[in-house]
Amino acid sequence: MYLKEFEIRWSDVDANRHLANSAYLNYMSHTRMAFLMEIGVDHRLLAQHQIGPVVFYEHMYYFKEAFPGKPVKVSMEIMGMSEDGKFFEFHHNFYNHKGENFAHCEMMGAWMDLKTRKLIGLPDDFLKMFTDVEKGKNFRVLTKEDTRKFSKTPKDL
Repeated sequence: MYLKEFEIRWSDVDANRHLANSAYLNYMSHTRMAFLMEIGVDHRLLAQHQIGPVVFYEHMYYFKEAFPGKPVKVSMEIMGMSEDGKFFEFHHNFYNHKGENFAHCEMMGAWMDLKTRKLIGLPDDFLKMFTDVEKGKNFRVLTKEDTRKFSKTPKDL
């Protein structure tokens, strides 16, 4: 499990004076990118291959409030990936300074070719970077069907 620590800044707090939902998303995004950079997938490499990550969904579950004044930690675990690396599922947990879990998120995404704007599998050198990375306890190999949370699009509802 990868962990990143954050200080709750004044700009991370909403009108209720607790951590704003937008800050949760920013912390998770920062944690994911820090993890990717740590395994070698940095901005230079992404630009060289003209690929980038896209988010399909982020499902948040809030258990307790978080307030400024004490650091928080955000975890990231790889819970799923397709064989070609095109699709991925990451889970995040938020912990307060006492180690108590105060929020959880399940997110799924894919990799996109920035020239064609189409989803693509990862190049072999990228896939190799993920080979030795610790996976979550319930890791699974994803298929395209796993990315379909809904059988209908909003316009069909």
